[in-house]
Amino acid sequence: MDVCAICGSLRKRSFNRMALRAARELAPQGMTIAECAIRQFPLYDEDVRQLGFPGPVQDLRERIRAADAILFVTPEYNYSMPGVLKNAIDWASRPPDQPFNGKPAAIMGASPSMFGSARAQYHLRQSCVYLNMFPVNQPEVFIAGADRKFDENGNLTDEATRKLIARLLQELARWTARLKTSE
Repeated sequence: MDVCAICGSLRKRSFNRMALRAARELAPQGMTIAECAIRQFPLYDEDVRQLGFPGPVQDLRERIRAADAILFVTPEYNYSMPGVLKNAIDWASRPPDQPFNGKPAAIMGASPSMFGSARAQYHLRQSCVYLNMFPVNQPEVFIAGADRKFDENGNLTDEATRKLIARLLQELARWTARLKTSE
């Protein structure tokens, strides 16, 4: 099972990037999680799109299309998802043949706050509905107090959070298999 992971933080040592690394380590057997980069995306501009998708956007669209499922890992900025994540979703979802349609998805996020990116994740779920993605509903992974859950090398040290991420990925695997059999 191939999973395209989209991280909503560009910072190399962000808690969300560390959480993505932990997800790769905790993926169930048979699941491969590869990050699909969004760093080089221009701001969405329909005039630019009319000339064709920029290379990094076209690459993401192809990787989403080829993936069995999507994993979003997002921080929370100003009570919502980061602009870079929204921009990537806006670019990738443009017609023709938007690649998110029918894809199973999982969402998780980390924040030093006590909400662990909950509000950002709920806004992201709204986009999932519009784009006809099928997100895993439970467990929800809100990594609150993230500044205390990773060591200086970026390793997730909180065992309860590790178990929760592993459960989310197991559920994503089950959900993806279930959706494939119903096609």
